[in-house]
Amino acid sequence: MKLNHLNLCVYDLSEAIIFFRNVFNFQLLDQKGDFIAVMTDGHGFSLVLSKLQSDQDKAVPYPKDFHIGFYVETMSEVDQFYKKIVAAGIASEHEPRMIRGGYTLYFTALGEILFEVTCYNC
Repeated sequence: MKLNHLNLCVYDLSEAIIFFRNVFNFQLLDQKGDFIAVMTDGHGFSLVLSKLQSDQDKAVPYPKDFHIGFYVETMSEVDQFYKKIVAAGIASEHEPRMIRGGYTLYFTALGEILFEVTCYNC
């Protein structure tokens, strides 16, 4: 069995498309107005972005420990990624560091969604 797609609800669809394109190199495959977009990582995984409905009374945050994780091969890739987000004006509480057996960077974006970039066995 292979995970082939994930639907991620976002507050600002345009911002999310630009973020995943510029930060994680996803490509836009299809977009239906300002409500849904389908992106690919080029390796068989599709990311579906759905805009949260504006008629919701109150924005509901993702659960505290919810996050999206990406694995890379080397510590250098984590460091380069850190420099990339800093240059893009995306804040991180910490520089990359060893956490639970991996060299890891955590940061938040897109309305406080937590992201992880980790190298294991480095």
